[in-house]
Amino acid sequence: MTMKRQAAELGRIRTGYSRPHRDPNKRPVPVKSTTFVFSSHSRDYVAAAAELWGGDVEEWTPQNQRIAQYRVISKAKEIRAILPAGDPLSQSYEMWSGGGCARRCDGEFEQKSRQSCLCLAQFGPEWHIRTPREVCRPTSRINVMLPELPDLGVWRLESKSYYAADAMAGGVDTVLQATEGKSMMPVRMWIEQRTRVADGETKNFPVVMVVPSLPKLRHALTGPLSTAAALDPSTLDRPAIEAPRPDYTAAARECTTVEAAREVWHRANRAGHVARDGSDPLSQELRQIADDIAKGVDTSTGVVADGEETSPDDEGVYDAEFIEEPPTSVDWPAVAAPGSGARA
Repeated sequence: MTMKRQAAELGRIRTGYSRPHRDPNKRPVPVKSTTFVFSSHSRDYVAAAAELWGGDVEEWTPQNQRIAQYRVISKAKEIRAILPAGDPLSQSYEMWSGGGCARRCDGEFEQKSRQSCLCLAQFGPEWHIRTPREVCRPTSRINVMLPELPDLGVWRLESKSYYAADAMAGGVDTVLQATEGKSMMPVRMWIEQRTRVADGETKNFPVVMVVPSLPKLRHALTGPLSTAAALDPSTLDRPAIEAPRPDYTAAARECTTVEAAREVWHRANRAGHVARDGSDPLSQELRQIADDIAKGVDTSTGVVADGEETSPDDEGVYDAEFIEEPPTSVDWPAVAAPGSGARA
């Protein structure tokens, strides 16, 4: 209950790499990449990234480590990813040495020494202009899922740029405001080159932009998304498939009372399938069926129940049974009177 639950880390996404120095006795030279770099202990994951985004898989050993990994310097300047539920971004000021993380601070409190910010206490308010060897560096880590790559897990992108930290925090905050951390969110990530001029010196630096990837802005602000929508955001802009409309006429013809027939109309009204004022053809048809039921007409055959007056057919003929009755004595003619002996 006290351990943090998180998805397995499958690999890293980087915005730079290193190349060997001309002098073998010196440290490798860091290189800022204009495309994303993928690295992992699994060659299969890196090979899948290379097949999708280009580049060559190579064996590579990170600085200050002995265990070899695999990496690919891809050709992708932009990738699509999914932010998992919860808060996928962690940020802090950190100082690292050969022995690992020496300091981790939130800007006010240093966690390891349990003291106030050591950089601020040592160098004052302008401590951030000091070199990374002297003070902590802003460190941002964001976990994303790459749905086009194998297995279930996250890829971690890490940046030590102050400006990248600010940009990523803004994008993730927008996502969290929309989903409240309760669902995944599809995002676009790209490396944007920026320039800053300070004290007469121009500096170029890369910034990783993280922006919700949805057809329209309103989709990013309407609350948590379903997993299907996170995997395929284009479904959010497709019209909903309307359910088949019930056969209200057939349902009304099966009713035996006027009240039941009227309830069929109310059901259609609640579903929005008839006009509220009853002016549409379906309402008129349902009203006629209710009237027929009230008159005792069988709504399926049109036959009137016993004791009811019939109606003529198309030729004006009534469908009725005739009974012949003999005339009374006063109505009989003389020639046909019984016992008269007369012949016709």
